[in-house]
Amino acid sequence: MVVVIFGVAGVGKTTVGKYLAKKLGWKFYDADDFHPASNIEKMGRGVSLTDEDRRPWLEQLRNLIERCLAANQNAVLACSALKKKYRDRLRASADVKFVFLRADHERVAKQLENRRGHYFDSKLLESQFADLEEPESDEDAVIVDVIGEPRDVAGKIGSILRGGSQ
Repeated sequence: MVVVIFGVAGVGKTTVGKYLAKKLGWKFYDADDFHPASNIEKMGRGVSLTDEDRRPWLEQLRNLIERCLAANQNAVLACSALKKKYRDRLRASADVKFVFLRADHERVAKQLENRRGHYFDSKLLESQFADLEEPESDEDAVIVDVIGEPRDVAGKIGSILRGGSQ
């Protein structure tokens, strides 16, 4: 199984994803590591990525997911996947589960203020929320409100994946 933790920049995808992967004993991947240099440079200048900019990145992530599934390697992938069409592209099989981390603008902005050493320009937060298409019921995504510490959020996700309630 591959679990894709998604949401806007700064919501805690990487931190929660790492905790979850460690808790489950699974491999962790960060989609940010797969962006081409041109995307990183563009975001660093505060310029939003277009669907065209994201296309090769999404293809790399789809290939990663397919390799994990073919090797029976369970993994957690932290990825923005803001639009339904992006998630549809990443949904390589029924063994790909999506978990949406939902938080309000104020919380995410505060988390971005405290983040160091990342190329994402916090000026892009508005465009992240503008692009965000929250999952509808037909997507079969788990929605988790980001409340408390990342370790607690990861614990809640782990419980849900094991068949607990949302």
